[in-house]
Amino acid sequence: MRFHKIKLKFPDFGINKIQELSRLIYEISRIEKAPIEDILDSLSPNSFEAVKKELLKRRFPYSSTHDNGLRPYLPKININPANTFDKNNSAFNPKKILVEKSASSFSLANRFKEFFPAARYIEIPSLKTFIQGHRQSGITDYNKRRDMVFITNDKYDFFKKCPCTKKAVGCGYNIFNLGFGCIFDCTYCYLQEYANVPGLVFPANIERFFDEFRNYKRRGMRIGTGEFSDSLMLDHITEYSQDIIDFFSSHRDVIFEFKTKSENISNILNTKHSGNIVISWSLNPQAIIDDNEFFTASFNKRIESAKRCVDSGYKVGFHFDPVIYFSGWKDEYEKTIDLLFSSIKPRHISWISIGTFRFRPELKPIIENRFPDNEILNGELLLGYDNKLRYPDSMRLDIYNFLLSVFKRHAKNLPIYLCMEESSIWKNLNLPNFTNGAWHKL
Repeated sequence: MRFHKIKLKFPDFGINKIQELSRLIYEISRIEKAPIEDILDSLSPNSFEAVKKELLKRRFPYSSTHDNGLRPYLPKININPANTFDKNNSAFNPKKILVEKSASSFSLANRFKEFFPAARYIEIPSLKTFIQGHRQSGITDYNKRRDMVFITNDKYDFFKKCPCTKKAVGCGYNIFNLGFGCIFDCTYCYLQEYANVPGLVFPANIERFFDEFRNYKRRGMRIGTGEFSDSLMLDHITEYSQDIIDFFSSHRDVIFEFKTKSENISNILNTKHSGNIVISWSLNPQAIIDDNEFFTASFNKRIESAKRCVDSGYKVGFHFDPVIYFSGWKDEYEKTIDLLFSSIKPRHISWISIGTFRFRPELKPIIENRFPDNEILNGELLLGYDNKLRYPDSMRLDIYNFLLSVFKRHAKNLPIYLCMEESSIWKNLNLPNFTNGAWHKL
């Protein structure tokens, strides 16, 4: 970024004002594919407020017209090419398998050793002590996380309620907190900013989870994996699904959900279930998957996997989350939904959730560094009601109204809900608030 040219253009502006203008000009240049010099030449040397207003209108044309009180997030530009994600490194082949001493006798440790015989097998006192002695390196650690696997003997934090964003309508979901970290790389994933472990974590003592669940259980609850990892990405190694399905066959008053973007369903298909297991896939148009969901199964593979699960008697679910706003989004999402229902009948679907792209501001520079050529941040993302970057209210309403109308064409009684959305949006869509898992019927 040629900051000195901006300073020359506006010599009376201080460093903070120059930073804000630099950020706006940088983003406009990316979106419009226009030289920075041309953008500068179009600006008049007016007051800072006038120049910023002009740039905001150019950067956020929709929001400037439809919404009042824009709240942009304009951090300093700091992009290091060394942080770029390697999209060609798709194979998962960890170099180190670190096993807590108390977990070394569990079968999971041996299975990882068998699958990855070339990896260094290292026994550690505990994951906690390892992290305390490890110098965190942010994006570098995250980019290398697939090189390191931790096998643990968990003692706490087995379950928790879904950490719904402040002021949003909750869905009553519960998290079966099994594992941390993902072998997939989605541009929008919050784990990029949230992760504090330099590898992937897999608990070996799943029986302890089951013991603790008996005290946590509430009749009629929904609970599932997939919050901090992909539920099935390595199920051929962990074999978690077999144990979970067997266990919940004795808890038929509870619904358990596996959330995935994979096609790794062999264990699912080979395990007898009791009808209270839901296998769910996150869905997006294939163009979004290609550009933003690296190493995941294609849309067609996800739908094929869902159909095979339905054929085996499972209920399935689908999560249109995050929905990305882009040129031609209506046509692409309509095609995606039509393709879904051409393979899966509504009676086999337990629920569908919809959520638009949103994230904490701290994630923005991480996405810029890891995916410098990606266009996912080009949308009109502004600080919303929960101080997360979101599309403006009117744009989100347009998205939800359109998607609900497409779903309605296929099924009038389809259970559907919004994910992490404020009550005013629900009311504008004429959706009732969530109460004890009471689904909206289209």
